[in-house]
Amino acid sequence: MAQALISIEHVSKVYRRDSLQIPVLEDIDLQIGKGEFVALMGPSGSGKTTLLNLSAGIDTPTKGRIVIDGRDISSMRESELARWRAGHIGFIFQLYNLVPVLTAFENVELPLLLTKLSRKERHEHVRTALSIVGLADRMDHYPRQLSGGQEQRVAIARAIVADPLILVADEPTGDLDAKSAEEILDLLNRLNKEFHKTIVMVTHDPRAAAHAHRLLHLDKGVLSSETRSAAERARESR
Repeated sequence: MAQALISIEHVSKVYRRDSLQIPVLEDIDLQIGKGEFVALMGPSGSGKTTLLNLSAGIDTPTKGRIVIDGRDISSMRESELARWRAGHIGFIFQLYNLVPVLTAFENVELPLLLTKLSRKERHEHVRTALSIVGLADRMDHYPRQLSGGQEQRVAIARAIVADPLILVADEPTGDLDAKSAEEILDLLNRLNKEFHKTIVMVTHDPRAAAHAHRLLHLDKGVLSSETRSAAERARESR
């Protein structure tokens, strides 16, 4: 495996509701190499999104620790964690989460507004990100003027505009038709291969998982020992 970028060590997660304890993840050990593209699958309620959120510093483990790029993020205070996320993680969601009253350009610029970049530097970053996703000619369009696939491209441009170490994608093709989904997956592959982005993707679609280097499977909060490649699993499902 490439140099470990994400190290999840004996991590368990339990949610508490009043006196009720709801176990979600149990003793997860996982190493993700720098530059890997990992797909995470499993039935609904298996803990996929919780594991993704822990890897991105959105949530904290009940037990165990998470080390990313040599830093133990599980011991950070929330304010420190928020700053760390802003500089290290790019988020891609199923439903895009674009602001409807802002143009594509303005949506992509949002993560940069809290940085120390000058206006000129911010605009250079935004134009570069939109160019990478193939939307340089749509930067003045509003979300309502774009197709679903184009909206997701804007969301990906927003995710990469600050040049994060890791991209986390939660069902990034779940709301798209087959053609648009394949285009988004091709774009993620390009970001991985050409720009060396480490990608962790939750998906229910074996065809999407086939684009990853490695497929992990969660069931009832337990990570299985998956040795077959994502492509092999996808072929078996057809």
